[in-house]
Amino acid sequence: MFEWNDEQQMIRDAVRRFVDDEVRPHVDELEHGDMPPYDILRKLFATFGMDAMARDRFKRQMEREHAAADAIARGEQPPEPIERSGGDGGGAGLTLIPIIELCRVCPGMVTAMGVSMGLASTAIMSKGTIAQKERWALDLLTMDKVGAWAITEPGSGSDAFGSMRSTARRDGDDYILNGSKTFITNGPYADITVFICKLDDGNPPEQRKILSFVLERGMPGFVQSKPLRKMGMHSSPTGELFLDDVRVGRDRLIGETEDLPSGGRDGAKATFQQERAGVAAMALGIIEECLQLSIAYAKNRVQFGKPIGEFQLIQDKLARMEVARMNVQNLVFRTIEMGAAGTSMSLAEASAMKLYSARAATEVALEAVQLFGGNGYMSEFRVEQLARDAKVLQIYAGTDEIQITHIARDLLRG
Repeated sequence: MFEWNDEQQMIRDAVRRFVDDEVRPHVDELEHGDMPPYDILRKLFATFGMDAMARDRFKRQMEREHAAADAIARGEQPPEPIERSGGDGGGAGLTLIPIIELCRVCPGMVTAMGVSMGLASTAIMSKGTIAQKERWALDLLTMDKVGAWAITEPGSGSDAFGSMRSTARRDGDDYILNGSKTFITNGPYADITVFICKLDDGNPPEQRKILSFVLERGMPGFVQSKPLRKMGMHSSPTGELFLDDVRVGRDRLIGETEDLPSGGRDGAKATFQQERAGVAAMALGIIEECLQLSIAYAKNRVQFGKPIGEFQLIQDKLARMEVARMNVQNLVFRTIEMGAAGTSMSLAEASAMKLYSARAATEVALEAVQLFGGNGYMSEFRVEQLARDAKVLQIYAGTDEIQITHIARDLLRG
């Protein structure tokens, strides 16, 4: 795949019109925290039938899982899972195009959407029981409810598991949860939160099992903070979570067992991999918008008697932006092709894509600010917002330094 096909271009143009009509007029309200992004996202889902498609896919999957469970109950061999076949990548394109277009204008909205319908729902859909999926996952997949995925703690950062202090203690058939989380996307507004902690079973902390529980707003002892102030991504509400003796039943333990086949750590790592692969689409949207704004500014801004686009140093900046755009777009196209072929990236490949895309977006956005000069430092000119928003791509979903470690270790193992 080397360019968008006709169908994908139609989808892109339609999404772009939606963003122009529904998002751009509200950027200031979203930036200042006066408007949470969720109603606009729900309108996006309804406008393009994304909610209906999610319901249809969910229904078909649940029918297959019920059939498999019934077969096992009868002592029969469950049917083989349906193999994904190749195609033109339209399904993956439909997923990534809204991400790209939203990130041209308001990247934080993508973070809010991705954590809710991506990370939180995936944690339940990948490891939960049928009852848990039907109870919580569909509402997240359709954006009917807002989800959060809570792993980061005040003292952890990149060492998410080693420094984890949040605990689950057995109490009869229930568990008592305690601890705190920070930098949690959607934390202030989440209806459903996947809370990751360690089982307090008397073992040394490094040997304790990692468990995930599903919490809901308003549960006794569960407090969600107001949105935190931060450098960028203001349209993505971020908060802290506090748990003080929150009692939950086993029905809220994902998988309803402490002994998932691949363990809680692997489940959490799988969500990291998914999140990293999506960063390239976010980066592409930021790069495209910065480049478009910079080209227009270079044509119209006159200094020393001529447009600044005629100066070689400005041309160098534009050329490097275009190189970054082409490279990141090719990474996005590769993601679409792999999805169409029914394959996925390894953790090292996803880390490499995330590392390059995040750095490229940050460099392009900062160069756009430089190209605009003093104007670029003012919030009136949109490159200022995009530069602030781009920086977090190098931090969340694993810092640049963590990506480098994953890539290098994989290469050395080979």
